Amino acid sequence: MKDNDPAIVAIERAMVAIRRSQTRRALSRFAARGGGPAVDPTIFGVLDAVEARDGEATVTDIATALGVDQPRASRLVARAVSEGMLERRADQHDARRIHLHLTPAAQTALNRAHANRQAVFAEATAAWGERDRTEFARLLTRFVADFGAVSDR
Repeated sequence: MKDNDPAIVAIERAMVAIRRSQTRRALSRFAARGGGPAVDPTIFGVLDAVEARDGEATVTDIATALGVDQPRASRLVARAVSEGMLERRADQHDARRIHLHLTPAAQTALNRAHANRQAVFAEATAAWGERDRTEFARLLTRFVADFGAVSDR
């Protein structure tokens, strides 16, 4: 890569802008648009990590997904359990191992959040043609996968 490649500079700036736009305030505003209470973004991250694993995860899975240490993940999970968003279940084959599952309240909150975010994304791309949206989705998905592979090294 050549120094100061304009495309790479533009990608970096766009990614910083996206990260900055994902503040607690902005996320709460999105949630309020869809009605219902907002889930704390920290807890939402835990729920999202469990959902990404088909609704079942361990504390270790959460720690890995969120990039936090085990004690921090345990505290987040305990909070999600106390708020009625996760339930703990013993592994059928190894009772020492605990699996975390989404509660119906968590699934409702996640469904609402997905709908809210999708509505915002639809609004943001409303003036785009279908071809542009499809190409953006393809490239963004590819970027996320490639970025993950690079960052996991």
